[in-house]
Amino acid sequence: MNYFDEVWKDSCVELFIEPRAGRGYFNIEFNCAGAYLCSHIRNAERTPDGFKDFTKLAPEIGKLIKVRSSLTGPIDPEIAEPLTWYLWFFIPRSLFEHYLGPLQEFGGQIWRGNFHKCAEEVSHPHWATWSPVDELNFHRPQCFGEFRFA
Repeated sequence: MNYFDEVWKDSCVELFIEPRAGRGYFNIEFNCAGAYLCSHIRNAERTPDGFKDFTKLAPEIGKLIKVRSSLTGPIDPEIAEPLTWYLWFFIPRSLFEHYLGPLQEFGGQIWRGNFHKCAEEVSHPHWATWSPVDELNFHRPQCFGEFRFA
């Protein structure tokens, strides 16, 4: 399990978050064993290399994210029967500020984003989302919901 493994193929959760309108969103994905990846996507139009305009967060930036999972991996063979697993993560403000500049205090801010649960290359493929999408493609900023900070 390494940073930037293809975690979406396994049972995973995803956070897409846009702190500042028009400045792109962060795509942060974690598999059930705690492996993860993170990109800053400014144009989600698909290309053979990923997206029209995106940056994979360098490992020294990505390692700022702290992750803990109730499972350890790699999980091989796959656990095919129903299983509940938990994931905790912490994303520091500095990760966003590295790409967007200083952010104001969060209280009162409205960010946009979405949460997803998926698994593509498993015995029971599935896809679910917090804010509905208009096609089976989670990279749909126009479908993001609002996160309101108190």
